[in-house]
Amino acid sequence: AALGCALWLLPPGVPGQECPSPCSCTSPGQPGGTRLDCGSRGLRSLPALPRSARGLRLSNNSLASVPAGALDGLGRLQELELWDNPWHCDCRILYLKLWLEDFSPAALARLRCASPPHLRMKPLGQLSGNELGACTTLLPTKCLQFFWRDLVLIAAVVITLILVALALRFSKKLVCQLTFGGRRLRRHRSKTH
Repeated sequence: AALGCALWLLPPGVPGQECPSPCSCTSPGQPGGTRLDCGSRGLRSLPALPRSARGLRLSNNSLASVPAGALDGLGRLQELELWDNPWHCDCRILYLKLWLEDFSPAALARLRCASPPHLRMKPLGQLSGNELGACTTLLPTKCLQFFWRDLVLIAAVVITLILVALALRFSKKLVCQLTFGGRRLRRHRSKTH
């Protein structure tokens, strides 16, 4: 009975684990996904976002950056509000900038830097790599893992090709020596007989 009461209190169509605690969630009543309203909640970091999110409102919070990869799983996302946050424009903001360039240039155009002081009020979309400072890790950890894996695979292929080329060269030389040696042996036998 308690479970039934708890399920009755949830908004229609939104499972409890899909709505992060500081946000309110509604479902549009179609298989499109959930709309999350996390705006004006004083958030300093992103809550756990459900993959079924269709709309996401994060405006008017205290977000300074978005962790690399945090928005990658939101394949159904169609609407996003991020303005009125104190974005800190250093290397950590690069992921959000690149992600928004693909997802919504219009949303990117509305974001402005709050810090550091020399970038205050500058549009995030107009930042160049030089303005972000010395970024040692520009890619998310997963991307770097794929890079090293691919590098090892390429090195293995190159080494294999070198070994095959050496083996072919050695085998041709050996075949030539055997052929030449066989002719010499036949000539020597024919001379002795």
